Amino acid sequence: MTHKFQVHLRGIIDLLSEHLYSGPEVYVRELLQNAVDALTARGQSEPDFRGEVVIECHTSNGSRPPTVSIRDNGIGLTAEEVHTFLATIGRSSKTAVAGERPSDFLGQFGIGILSCFVVSDEITVLTKSARQPQAAAVEWRARADGSYTLRELESDLPVGTQVWLTARSGRERWLSAEEVRRLVLHYGSLLPYPLHFQAGRRQEILNAEPPPWRRRFPTQAQQQKALLAYGREVFGISFLDAVPLSVPATGLDGVAFILPFTPPLSARHKGHRIYLKNMFLSETADNLLPEWAFFVRVVLNVTDLRPTASRESFYEDDKLLQARSAIGDCLRRYLMHLAGEQPQKLEQFIQHHHRALKALAAEDDEFCTIILDHLPFETSLGRMTFGEYRQDQAVIRYVSDVDTFRQLASVAAAQNLCLLNAGYAYDLDILARVPEIYPELSLEEINSDSLTQEFEDLTVAEQADCEAFLLQAEKTLRPYRCRVDMKKFHPLELPALYSISREGRFQRQVEHTQALSNALWSGVLENLGRRELTQSGTLCFNFRNPLIRRLLELRLPARRQRLIEILYVQALLLGHHPLNAREWNLLNQGILALIDELLKN
Repeated sequence: MTHKFQVHLRGIIDLLSEHLYSGPEVYVRELLQNAVDALTARGQSEPDFRGEVVIECHTSNGSRPPTVSIRDNGIGLTAEEVHTFLATIGRSSKTAVAGERPSDFLGQFGIGILSCFVVSDEITVLTKSARQPQAAAVEWRARADGSYTLRELESDLPVGTQVWLTARSGRERWLSAEEVRRLVLHYGSLLPYPLHFQAGRRQEILNAEPPPWRRRFPTQAQQQKALLAYGREVFGISFLDAVPLSVPATGLDGVAFILPFTPPLSARHKGHRIYLKNMFLSETADNLLPEWAFFVRVVLNVTDLRPTASRESFYEDDKLLQARSAIGDCLRRYLMHLAGEQPQKLEQFIQHHHRALKALAAEDDEFCTIILDHLPFETSLGRMTFGEYRQDQAVIRYVSDVDTFRQLASVAAAQNLCLLNAGYAYDLDILARVPEIYPELSLEEINSDSLTQEFEDLTVAEQADCEAFLLQAEKTLRPYRCRVDMKKFHPLELPALYSISREGRFQRQVEHTQALSNALWSGVLENLGRRELTQSGTLCFNFRNPLIRRLLELRLPARRQRLIEILYVQALLLGHHPLNAREWNLLNQGILALIDELLKN
């Protein structure tokens, strides 16, 4: 036997009105949306039609809560249509036939009216149909318990629809005149129909003037000034620049504002103004802007993207990909214009947003070719652009991770060797393109092992002086899979440098993580690091260092062993290498021994 679902209407209303939407304020958006769709529908059948929306606020007088009405002169509804569309959840008058999605309307889900129950226990709708002007005007009263009444009115009404809401207890704030005005501007400032706001004696049109990117200016400078003023008004930020976004083929328009600071990771793709068919949709653009475009705040209107049911984001589909690509093309052209025509403004941009430029250059060969010389890099001789670096270097010597660079930077600088830090995001991808862009340049990855090979060797006599010391050091550090060496290098203040191969670094990291993991992950990591290494790294002593010279002259083997162990641990820490349990024990024993020695003296 086939059965039908039993729907608890009050529960459905609570679910949709309390949990689908992000907050009570969306009721204004839903009412504006319904009004605009009604105006659009009437305009399709009446070419000379001029639509408008009137918002009236009636403040509380102490005994009565505040009320709000939103009235439009749109298509209106008959009594039958009210039963069909307003009283049937999921049924929308904007739903196209044959399952197609209509392109001219904002709402398509048939649930927007339910958002009003977040702020009001009752919804009153007065409506008169333009399609059937002979039909009587009707009044529809719906309550949050899922019941409603419908009656035909004896008196006539103008064509259109008016929705009345009375604030429920605890929601009075959302129907106050100040809050309603703010929300109408927030959601509807780009709408093509005039929004008349009335509160007591106060009357005004909230969207009397179109936004600056939709107006014509005598000069580009005047337009730029107007755009930046608009950005300050909307976001409260004095932006570096404003980039108009206009792609008629995708129905996309707006403006991107260049931030005067580097945004934190947590704020990327947030704080925007995203509109759908001129109705505000969301402040987040995580799936609309390209990943690398985290240097902008945008005011952006799209016309042909599909919103989710909550109408606060977009579905991922081909049209969204096209819109994202179109936005990226606009911003890319702007950046290439800066590189070619406005180098001073580009330098100002790079101060805050070089990471964004690197992100784009890492995926765009043409842009990389144009922008590469302008990109800044950290080097052992200070920060410089790639163009400055390659002027004096035929070989691009780079370090592929930040910790190794920090260990080697001062040592390389002391040898007058310029190392480029490629340990940050996108740097390696960009450097991989260098031989194609500049065939005369070559790349050489530098690590601690390869750097020590550049150090000066000892003379035969100096090697003889160090032989006993190196034998003891080799024996002392053998349990730690560390070999030893002695060379001459700068800076003089550095007594020893620990170098390690990539395989050895990986092994050390696995061992460190294994020690911190639970039994399950420890077993997994044990398989990763099962192969034993005979030598994990090399501790290279600096023959020029005064402390090492004194250590060579020390004739107390036990004390010299303790100092060798301390120098080993110090070199590990300077290189940002994780210590294992035995090495931590060495550090503790060394500190305690030094304290004991000081107390004796």
